Amino acid sequence: MDLKGFVIPAVDLKGGKVVRLYRGDYSKETVYSVDPVEVAKRFCDLGFRRLHLVDLDGAKEGLPANLRVVEKIRNAVDCELQFGGGVRTEEAARKLLEEVGVDYLVVGTLALKNPTLFEELVLRYPKRFVLSVDAKGGKVAVGGWLESSALTPEELASRYEDKPIWGYLYTVVERDGTLSGVDPEPYRRFKRVVSKPVLASGGVATLEDLKKLHGLVEGVVVGRALYEGTIRPEDL
Repeated sequence: MDLKGFVIPAVDLKGGKVVRLYRGDYSKETVYSVDPVEVAKRFCDLGFRRLHLVDLDGAKEGLPANLRVVEKIRNAVDCELQFGGGVRTEEAARKLLEEVGVDYLVVGTLALKNPTLFEELVLRYPKRFVLSVDAKGGKVAVGGWLESSALTPEELASRYEDKPIWGYLYTVVERDGTLSGVDPEPYRRFKRVVSKPVLASGGVATLEDLKKLHGLVEGVVVGRALYEGTIRPEDL
């Protein structure tokens, strides 16, 4: 089973460094590298086909804050880049897609809070947006996971299923950055109501977790497990 195309390494950026948060808590961070470009290059050189870049500062502030780093990564690697974190304006989306050259934008807050603008952008850039569905206590969280909404993941997805988005990134926030393992059930429920590709995220710790998700979803974002060696690239 070749999992290199299935696994999407996460490169979470905060203050220009590569970090991981525990359950999205900004006060619980682990710094893995001060050189994000080198980290991104290493993943692409290992044969991964897509990277998941997250601007944690941007997600909190509502405006991308690590664009220079993302530009450097784009110039250094050939693999696909999907970027999320603070993309809440037309200008931010245009800059990232047209000037920086990322392949996909991962957007959640904008889709919930300004659906009119989100739909305009999706129509202008078809198949370039991944709807970020961040589940916290069974409801969708937004604003860098600091705010909760009244919507279920399925209700949010149903609003955009007939729009030309690329697909969905479904994150179980309670498991994110914990290495606690995955529960396939939320993804199974979600897949019943959507037809577009679904990427899973949150809690992946072992090769066994990847096998549980393989065939259920189209890809899985992996962070801490790759950085701490509980999943080794050579085993994929």
